[in-house]
Amino acid sequence: MTFDNEVELSKVARSHPSARMLLGIAADSSPSAHPSMTFGTTLKSCRHLLEAAKEQAVEVVGISFHLGSHALEPQTFTQALAAAQLAFEMGTELGYQMQLLDIGGGFPGTEDSRARFEEVAAVINSALDSYFPEGCGVQVVARPGRYYVTSAFTFAASITAREELPAEQPDSSEEEAGSKRSFVYHLSDGVYGAFGGLLFDSPCPTPRLHKRPCPEQPSHGSSLRGPAGQAEDCIAEGLQLPELQVGDWLVFEDMGAYTIPSTPQLGGSAQPQVTYAMSRLAWKPQPLLPGKASTARRRPGERLRPAVLRVGDGRDPLCHPSLHPSQHHLSSPG
Repeated sequence: MTFDNEVELSKVARSHPSARMLLGIAADSSPSAHPSMTFGTTLKSCRHLLEAAKEQAVEVVGISFHLGSHALEPQTFTQALAAAQLAFEMGTELGYQMQLLDIGGGFPGTEDSRARFEEVAAVINSALDSYFPEGCGVQVVARPGRYYVTSAFTFAASITAREELPAEQPDSSEEEAGSKRSFVYHLSDGVYGAFGGLLFDSPCPTPRLHKRPCPEQPSHGSSLRGPAGQAEDCIAEGLQLPELQVGDWLVFEDMGAYTIPSTPQLGGSAQPQVTYAMSRLAWKPQPLLPGKASTARRRPGERLRPAVLRVGDGRDPLCHPSLHPSQHHLSSPG
């Protein structure tokens, strides 16, 4: 178990005195985009908390930290491991058998950042060699959850409402081209559902238009929000998108971390979600003969493995020319 303040320490000492504890430290000195989601004590407070644990006969066996994924720079791990090594020394001086180091998670996991993940891994291994070399008796663990699920699925959301914001007063350079237009688009899901990661430290994936726009179609300043009537449900700001209409679809790739089902209690739609199970190949447009399903790129006898994709709110299902009726699979959000 982990603690980073005296209140949590006292609760553990009272309810589970035989627990083996890790002291959580806030190793990253840069400000978090979400201060309420920052955990860990400062390095200055480590000795005081370790002494408090000693007084309450709580066994401390190691140090943990979690940098998260906001603006993660590989060198930040070097600073965190250096701080952890100092905290280890404090614990050893007080007589603790320090043997476990938890370096947290938040590792990049999208396809376009695999090289960066290797860079992060190289920096971590180099810092471990310096501060916790092999044979020092310290077990190192990590939490690579985000690395595995950041790109778990592709999400498609429909536009359920839109607002055109009042045009700003054009300056002299804009008078000939006309004033700029900007739009707010409300989607069928929001931060209380598929975009729940925005409440933590996940950036919003860049949306892709399901319909290919005309090359001459201009782009406008655009904001994306959740279902209408929820002012705090902000998904993305400052996007440049062509003018969209109600019923158009936006596709978000690399979705997965912190995704939660939409429920009325959390402000989501009261309508049931519709889940389609389809293969990645089936999602790609393929020419179809009348009344026949596409068999392009499918080897004889091969069954296409489904990948779950939640779309819309159940009232306007996403139709795709390659999705044969036999491939439909409807389920509840669970």
